[in-house]
Amino acid sequence: MKEIEYLRKQIVLCKDVPELMGIEGNIRKNYYEAWNTIINQNIAFEKRVKNPPDNAINSLISYVNTIIYTRVLGEIYKTQLNPTISYLHEPSERRFSLCLDIAEIFKPIIADRLIFSMLNKNQITEKDFEEGLNFLYIKENARKEITKEMDKRFQTTIKHKTLGREVSYEYLIRLELYKLIKHLTEDIPYEGFKIWW
Repeated sequence: MKEIEYLRKQIVLCKDVPELMGIEGNIRKNYYEAWNTIINQNIAFEKRVKNPPDNAINSLISYVNTIIYTRVLGEIYKTQLNPTISYLHEPSERRFSLCLDIAEIFKPIIADRLIFSMLNKNQITEKDFEEGLNFLYIKENARKEITKEMDKRFQTTIKHKTLGREVSYEYLIRLELYKLIKHLTEDIPYEGFKIWW
């Protein structure tokens, strides 16, 4: 946490986007290094590897993040936003880069917490993976269990601090999109979502 706090203080000193991305990368590296402390199973996890995922944790992260991207895309389609026009990730007509932007906000809140919970409750263990060509697959029964737990998470409600009513995690994603729309159409400054509970 000390290292992350130090790096966060460097953000205001950044002179360009690559420098900011470097700080973000170092924060993420420190965050992932802490996973071995957070997770109480003996599953080695040294760093985030995406293509292909090289161990159980990386396979879980990739699978759960894909579910987040899909849900975010579904919420984008309920608005007038174009999913290929983004503000954080490089926009591209070939990918839904706005999904990546919005997912960055909700991955730690929904995806990472789900992974910690399922591993720490032994709902998922190393026996739920099988080795393929240089990476691990999540077995079908485990994928179904993860998907079921993700659905529960998306439907979990919290009392919204400004709306004064219960809203689901899924609806929080749409509210974030509405904030972006208000920023674009009404020039209301956009502030990214911050957890308050």
